[in-house]
Amino acid sequence: MKKTARAHTNIALIKYWGKANQALKTPLMSSLSMTLDAFYTDTTFEHDSSLTEDTFILNDQEQGPEESKRVFNYIHLLQEKFGFNDHFIVKSTNHVPTSAGLASSASAFAALATSFAASYDLDLSRKDLSRLARLGSGSATRSIYGGFVEWQKGIDDASSYAIPIDENPDLDLSLLALEVDTKQKKISSTKGMKLAQTSSFYQPWLARNKQEIAELKKAIKEKDFTKIGKLSELSANEMHACNLTANEPFTYFEPETIKAIKLVEDLRKQGIECYYTIDAGPNVKILCTLRNRKEIISAVQKSLTNVKIVVASFGPGVTLL
Repeated sequence: MKKTARAHTNIALIKYWGKANQALKTPLMSSLSMTLDAFYTDTTFEHDSSLTEDTFILNDQEQGPEESKRVFNYIHLLQEKFGFNDHFIVKSTNHVPTSAGLASSASAFAALATSFAASYDLDLSRKDLSRLARLGSGSATRSIYGGFVEWQKGIDDASSYAIPIDENPDLDLSLLALEVDTKQKKISSTKGMKLAQTSSFYQPWLARNKQEIAELKKAIKEKDFTKIGKLSELSANEMHACNLTANEPFTYFEPETIKAIKLVEDLRKQGIECYYTIDAGPNVKILCTLRNRKEIISAVQKSLTNVKIVVASFGPGVTLL
């Protein structure tokens, strides 16, 4: 049977950066994200007893053994979990730069988990889909839902999943995704998370996680754009500070990343309210209101001539096509 699912990427406003269990991809901290409408992955999963091998096709290109390894391992894990063992074809189309800090793995594994479950006619709740998606990519657990989403860290496989905070936010909030560099990052998120934990800043950041999540949820409820922006920027800076102060220091930033940060700070000094957030990659996301969006886009185009800008807002949860 063949089923296709579409999942959108998400951007963590309160960051997740560290695994408690590598195999289960359970996190050391809870996180809170915004699902984005502009970036998504469509994935078709087909299984059939007549197939003689497993195949992974990404963006119309059949992938070799090395590129397919992560997807195959994930599907084999799910098949073992539910008692299936037939061969399959995974066909995935990414409408998001792969591995460049725009959460392509989040949309990819959320779509794959959903199409897998549907093709085997598994009657799973969204909570269970969230747990399945997490086994492929931690951030994928949040892409099952739209709007604002919290990934509760939990203590084990059963208790680590995402819950919707507000799937249809009535909030004036736009996100400008600045594509500084779409090349695959040099340090994978998995490696980066391990290195960051060697920083003396890491444990104090971890200790503040519960409070920061509570503050952001309150700000969302009160539709307080300023507070949402400040907390998002703080969380990004805490994460990247751990990278810079690790035993083996590293950064995902490129020169244009620093320029974008400075631009946001300069715009604020001019009375144009906006905030930045940055995941594991060089690309910068600017949070702003509709009122200031045009002016901010103009300032980015003037200062960062080689940067592509994509305008995004709240996206929906995963759907079957």
